[in-house]
Amino acid sequence: MPHNFMIYNGQTLSSTSDFQTSKMTRSPLVWKNLASQFVSNKNVIFDLMNEPHDIPATTVFQMMQAGVNGVRSSGATSQLILVEGTSWTGAWTWTSSGNAAAFAGLKDPNNNVAVQMHQYLDSDGSGTSPTCVSSTIGYERLADATNWLKSTGLKGFLGEMGAGSNPTCITAVSGAICAMQQAAGVFNSSSELFLILPNPPPSYNPERFSGNLNRAAGPWWADYFQSIEPPNGAAISQILPQALKPYL
Repeated sequence: MPHNFMIYNGQTLSSTSDFQTSKMTRSPLVWKNLASQFVSNKNVIFDLMNEPHDIPATTVFQMMQAGVNGVRSSGATSQLILVEGTSWTGAWTWTSSGNAAAFAGLKDPNNNVAVQMHQYLDSDGSGTSPTCVSSTIGYERLADATNWLKSTGLKGFLGEMGAGSNPTCITAVSGAICAMQQAAGVFNSSSELFLILPNPPPSYNPERFSGNLNRAAGPWWADYFQSIEPPNGAAISQILPQALKPYL
């Protein structure tokens, strides 16, 4: 997954042809060429771009559709593709940012694409504060995006969510996951996305489990309040057992 927000060398990317198919000398984003290296690898998921921002939703959609086309034209037809919208691909701003209108026509010839959204629960939705707005803010911020997914028939995937280790946030995170679960089949719950555990438990039901990745893991995060890095990340003692494990 490119993690440069649809910006390269200080310039906003806007060429759909370069995003779909190009040589390394012309563009850093070469989805047809890159995907061709993983045609037979079913363990790969293509996430086309992380958190575009300050770019019109229509432009981002055109780039993402070109990326989907590029991946499929490479011969990589079995893997899941994740697309993201503008405004940091926030679920709570999916309608107001223009993403809802722009992405309604998203197509994948192999019907294996999901719209990745991110959602944090602090006041500005940035995930920089351990203080959540309220204990209900999780499901409230997902409501419009969930309704949009239902109306379009597209699948969603919550690729980033996290919060502080306190009672309000624990309830808010749990409420968000519960809401996704109750929206049966709206948020992509393919076994490809069951990334919290290496082996899904016998009770795992792909028709009702909500696709969600909790942020964050890896030693780089050190004492970051959202870290679930074993053995003693800041979210290990409370968020993990109280808000995440009940849904595994």
